[in-house]
Amino acid sequence: MREALVLIRNRLDRVGVLLSGLCALHCLAGVLLVAGLGLGGEFLLAPIFHRVGLVLAIAVGAATLVLGVVKHGDPLPLQVGAAGIAFMSVALFVGHGLPEAVLTVLGVALLGWAHLRNLRHSA
Repeated sequence: MREALVLIRNRLDRVGVLLSGLCALHCLAGVLLVAGLGLGGEFLLAPIFHRVGLVLAIAVGAATLVLGVVKHGDPLPLQVGAAGIAFMSVALFVGHGLPEAVLTVLGVALLGWAHLRNLRHSA
């Protein structure tokens, strides 16, 4: 049973890294396309992307990072991941633009790093 939980956590950590990368790509591409070319603003900057992304980040992060601390005892991934989620949460309230992009990319970078650190502890 314990091995199954570790396997699930490892897969969720990988999903977390993938989601972090996709979020950063969406944010950067959205800013570049909308600001630089004036394209896709209604679709790329829709608030639903940010809300759903934050909910997924919290769910995956809570599941994997908390279980990671229980397994390997290193609280750093959880702490860094929580800071990343906090930055992403603040980004929801600053409105679209450069401040939102910076907060979001910083948040997903921290959260992605935390997932990678969790995976390294599992190897």
